[in-house]
Amino acid sequence: MDKLCCFQSSYSQLVASRSSSSTGKGNNIEGSIKYGFCLVKGRADHPMEDYHVAKFVQIQGKELGLFAIYDGHLGDRVPAYLQKHLLTNIIKEEEFWEDPTGSISKAYERTDQAILANSSDLGRGGSTAVTAILIGQRLWIANVGDSRAVLSRKGQAEQMTIDHEPNTERGSIENKGGFVSNLPGDVPRVNGQLAVSRAFGDKSLKSHLRSDPDVRNAAINSDVDILILASDGLWKVMSNQEAVDIARRMRDPQKAAKQLTAEALKRDSKDDISCVVVRFR
Repeated sequence: MDKLCCFQSSYSQLVASRSSSSTGKGNNIEGSIKYGFCLVKGRADHPMEDYHVAKFVQIQGKELGLFAIYDGHLGDRVPAYLQKHLLTNIIKEEEFWEDPTGSISKAYERTDQAILANSSDLGRGGSTAVTAILIGQRLWIANVGDSRAVLSRKGQAEQMTIDHEPNTERGSIENKGGFVSNLPGDVPRVNGQLAVSRAFGDKSLKSHLRSDPDVRNAAINSDVDILILASDGLWKVMSNQEAVDIARRMRDPQKAAKQLTAEALKRDSKDDISCVVVRFR
């Protein structure tokens, strides 16, 4: 219990306040790995619904890099909950150090169950998630929904996540009694409502949705120089390679994150745009 309390205390320091600046930066203890982030509210007439995590923390004598983007819909309560709890829940899993993949999957599912159990407080909305945990020289990436992680390997973009879209997972939705709408001028939607096939929350649609993540890991060697996490407000108007090319032009990852969001706005992205850039060398 004492270890858990100590962890919660250190973890509370990594969650960015909504009242603070929408941009920032930091680095690991050695200064060899740097990160920057930028969040920009979209043009829709509702409060900002994107949240992020970007921090290095010390846990059990090890330094972990923790990064995430949470893109909410129908309110910001679910992404705010994820910001505070999802990475905590992953690291609290008993087998986290021995089995990160299994621990990530279990924590994603258990966190979604907790959100559904507290829907009276958290509301009817939901959220996508993309998380990245750096343990030593290995990066563990997971996602639910269409927020995306992209690595730069020798300057070439490598997508590390799968966009969970209704058309690509139509079989799973229909097997659960749901349907996918394809109305002219609109994107495919689950039951005519949600444009992703996996999400946290969304209690009214949950019987037709999934919340299990895709999990991948990669060695961070000399070939890898950049990691980009971003909400679909960026990816709707920019290819993976375009994002990598922009980020690699700047040594400062905060400037890179700002430039990526500015370019997305220039290309008329109307959604909230959130971006974390990590530079490994």
